[in-house]
Amino acid sequence: MDSMTESQAPIKMSYPGAVNEDDCLEQQIQHLLVAVEHEIRSTPAGMNELSLIKALQGQPWELLGDVVFSEPEKLYPVHFLLFHVLYRLRDQLSEAGESLQISPLNIRIEKQSVVSGEGVPDSVDTLRQFYLDLSQYRLPEEAIQRMMNDFWAGAPGQAPAQGETREAAEILGFQAVPSDFPTVKKRFRRAVMNAHPDRGGKTETIQDLNQAFAVLKAHFRHNI
Repeated sequence: MDSMTESQAPIKMSYPGAVNEDDCLEQQIQHLLVAVEHEIRSTPAGMNELSLIKALQGQPWELLGDVVFSEPEKLYPVHFLLFHVLYRLRDQLSEAGESLQISPLNIRIEKQSVVSGEGVPDSVDTLRQFYLDLSQYRLPEEAIQRMMNDFWAGAPGQAPAQGETREAAEILGFQAVPSDFPTVKKRFRRAVMNAHPDRGGKTETIQDLNQAFAVLKAHFRHNI
């Protein structure tokens, strides 16, 4: 990868018989497709991105190395490759009449809706276009910093889905989506302080809070 040494890279990409890095990447994707579908089907209610990453790190898969959740430039390759796999899997499942709901907060397989076109691969979906473009996998650090908020909380011009907004509010401790953004910011700051590692919290929890905050930020940006 362009900006990482091999020891820093969280993606395990050593495959016998692979001719070059692109071959390694495609083999990694094929392994991830199997593992990701298995893990999602094992959790019918759905799982969030962090839980899925941890499952792929553990037995029997061991497809991901250590992930530095606090450093976007190191987390981005894992996030991008995982969502590339999810969008490829969604296209495959749609042919069998199933729908894969994709959100950092909840990833689950459902029966495909006949009425709604949401999530159908043929519909205009800027996030799908982004994640299926493997050239976006290797980006300089500056570009990663610029894109994190937009593509983790919904592409520019695209508001988060209502279900995703509700889930984000629940992660921050709200029973319903608040009526104003300052309330969200106040609750977010308090939640992050309580989840700080110095107080016995985990970095992964802070990342979950960051994602929820980004979703609600996008929600209010599109509903002002």
